[in-house]
Amino acid sequence: MTANRKTALITGASGGIGEALARTLAQHGYNLILVARTMSKLEALGAELSAKNGVEAVGIASDLSAFDASEKLIADLETRKLNVDVLVNNAGFGEYGEFATGDPVKQQQMISLNILTLTMLTRHLLPKMLERKFGRVMNVASTAAFMPGPLMSVYYASKAYVLSFSEALGEELLNTGVTVTALCPGPTESDFQARAEMQDSKLFQGKTLMTAREVAAQGVAALERGQRVVIPGIMNQIQAQASRFLPRAIVPGIVKNVQARNH
Repeated sequence: MTANRKTALITGASGGIGEALARTLAQHGYNLILVARTMSKLEALGAELSAKNGVEAVGIASDLSAFDASEKLIADLETRKLNVDVLVNNAGFGEYGEFATGDPVKQQQMISLNILTLTMLTRHLLPKMLERKFGRVMNVASTAAFMPGPLMSVYYASKAYVLSFSEALGEELLNTGVTVTALCPGPTESDFQARAEMQDSKLFQGKTLMTAREVAAQGVAALERGQRVVIPGIMNQIQAQASRFLPRAIVPGIVKNVQARNH
């Protein structure tokens, strides 16, 4: 890829917030490495963004929920001699329902994707950013990171990890030229609800949701500023911080009621 442009790698780039982030980064002049499971979607998106924005785009098909996904992706990048200036760890998913009756395979894949792959991709790519004295890391967390989440217990816990990890790493990297941004969107128009099978949850029904494009615009602006944490939307900011001022014992019950099925 041309050396006069920065290159951004986006995981989960084939839809939702990940696709919106890729579009926004392309508009800002970044070359793109698009990573997701479906190569045909990546090729179509890459061709469109290249034509519209004059950037280069490479698609890499990968199941990032696999235990060794990060190592395989890093090896692929090295083979292709691709450098990464901006890492966007967006890939992730949730599962709706009680933990005891959830699919244990899906729960393990969620932990692997939402936590392990995110962590190890950052670990592999960070040293070269530090050598160049420039880099940006965006980890997509959620307003779920600020509270426990009955009926989505593993997902909420995984996003709490992402937020904590991002804030701690950002502090370690002060004055290095490398920054870490935790993007914490609230409920957003995307295919997340369908994949988590929570379309009838009160969390989404009857609500006006932010669009993925709106979330991405605020996220990329924060990334370029080196902002540590960004919560798009005033109501999302209020809801995320409200749990800090309530007795901790009552917060799980409130969240459970908000997320319960609407029937």
